[in-house]
Amino acid sequence: MQPQIRVRPAVEADYDAVARITRDSYLAAGYFEDADHPYMRKVQDVALRAGHATIWVAERDGVVVGSVTLARAGEPYADIALEDELEFRMLVVDPAVQRSGAGKAMVEAILDYARQLEGVKAVALTTGQTWESAHGLYRKTGFHRVPERDWLVPGTDIKLLVYRLDV
Repeated sequence: MQPQIRVRPAVEADYDAVARITRDSYLAAGYFEDADHPYMRKVQDVALRAGHATIWVAERDGVVVGSVTLARAGEPYADIALEDELEFRMLVVDPAVQRSGAGKAMVEAILDYARQLEGVKAVALTTGQTWESAHGLYRKTGFHRVPERDWLVPGTDIKLLVYRLDV
């Protein structure tokens, strides 16, 4: 049996692990060719991100194995959140332990949290068009596609897909 996964707010001591896991998971999935891509450099600056958004980590046996960033409409890290939505971004799990429940545990914690937030009626997210393992996780946890909200990364032809779940 897998040890219990605990989801909690990130603290400064977690930032290096969050940066490494984000980098490793994006590179392993083939989202980017190298860690020097401008977007990759941005997502690895966890201290900057933490100053503008809420970051949570998934921890197993005291080891950080995943992270996710939360944002509300109008906040710097919100790409698609409507006024009544909590958005999550950059949900990543260490490639060494993917498919061990950490991603699902983070999604379930986000949904529980969203249900407690005043004015929040849904959780929304954006994911890459070809990120099939992510799509599977979102479908399994009850999210549905909202194709009319899909969007292109500015300055590119990269289409991002939107999913939403009413809470």
